[in-house]
Amino acid sequence: MAVELTVGPVAHGGWCVARHDGRVVFVRHALPGERVLAEITEETSRFLRADAVEILEPSADRVTPPCPFAGPGRCGGCDWQHASLDAQRLLKTDVVAEQLRRLAGIEWKGVVEEVPGAPDGLGWRTRVQFAVDREGVLGLRRHRSHDIEPVDACLIAHPEVENVGAEVMNWRNASSVEVIASSSGEQAVVVAPRPRRTVAVPDLDTSVAVFVDEGKGRTRVVHGRNHLTERVGDRDFQVTGSGFWQVHPGAAATLLATVLEFAAPQPGEWALDLYCGVGLFAAGLAEAVGPEGAVFGVESEAVAVRDAERNLRDLPQARFARGRVENALDRFGIERADLVVVDPPRAGLGRDVVDRVAALQAGRIVYVSCDPATLARDIAWLADHGYSLADLRAFDAFPMTHHVECVALLVKSSI
Repeated sequence: MAVELTVGPVAHGGWCVARHDGRVVFVRHALPGERVLAEITEETSRFLRADAVEILEPSADRVTPPCPFAGPGRCGGCDWQHASLDAQRLLKTDVVAEQLRRLAGIEWKGVVEEVPGAPDGLGWRTRVQFAVDREGVLGLRRHRSHDIEPVDACLIAHPEVENVGAEVMNWRNASSVEVIASSSGEQAVVVAPRPRRTVAVPDLDTSVAVFVDEGKGRTRVVHGRNHLTERVGDRDFQVTGSGFWQVHPGAAATLLATVLEFAAPQPGEWALDLYCGVGLFAAGLAEAVGPEGAVFGVESEAVAVRDAERNLRDLPQARFARGRVENALDRFGIERADLVVVDPPRAGLGRDVVDRVAALQAGRIVYVSCDPATLARDIAWLADHGYSLADLRAFDAFPMTHHVECVALLVKSSI
């Protein structure tokens, strides 16, 4: 069913909000203020979802999507290719502000900032996971669908990802293929086979490492080393297999600098780095607190913990443990901290972890988040424990998509 809609404000998740017959309609491929013809794609008891299939009155911010695979019913990887880059950042600014206002009662007056390394919003994604169809053709998932859109190139992929040429090869029996280009110039392909199937890996450049993802955190090396090297400043970080690392080439350095600015670690302080990954923030914290201080990192992935221990082996004041945050803090009897850095997954901290972190009575909490909704929710819960938002910066670490990275500083009230 197609309906004419006047599009209202932006909503979290790459949507804009409209109304039809008194019901809320979440519309993709539209911009605020536009008049569109929209195809209803989903109906629930509370709202409708729709795709703008014809633009009747365009916004001044509308541009032609640079990617031929973007648009209604096509690749779901990019949400805002039809908006200018400046407009995308304003849309994301509105989303961050709205989430903080609605969920935490906070009026944020900041703006989403550019991250160096992708001036046109393209060619930035250094880790791309492709889906594979039954014929072995690579593609990307369509929005809210298991259907695969075959692609022969991805415009937001880093040039060194595209240079591997994975999209034009056949990957029969694979369920996914991740292509990685590290900041040190290394390249790797991580193949996940379909159950009880073997993938015949096509011929790749001999410099490209090849791993097979065997599930449950296990990766088998087919060719090359089992890890890549990421470089931030003058420090190298080993990342094994397809372990977590920021996908924008400028994001790791930008986030590290912001975390250290907000945390203001001092010599001799006791700092925690929760959800520490391979030790990016722990490294900066450990250098700042010095040998008279200490940093304790907690991470649930065993491989990441081993990488962190190797990456910071020159900083004995940094130690790491594997486990869920709330369990690890209890297991090691950690009751206090001077400062805490948290970088949880998209689901955020959640009530139990908020309560446990707040009980540490740290003077500063620095919260790194890839989801403004769960960030705002957790800020509201931390406020119940006497923490207030002192500063927040937001970064466009995912151009052309709705995603945004935030770093928040929360301070403990002296009252």
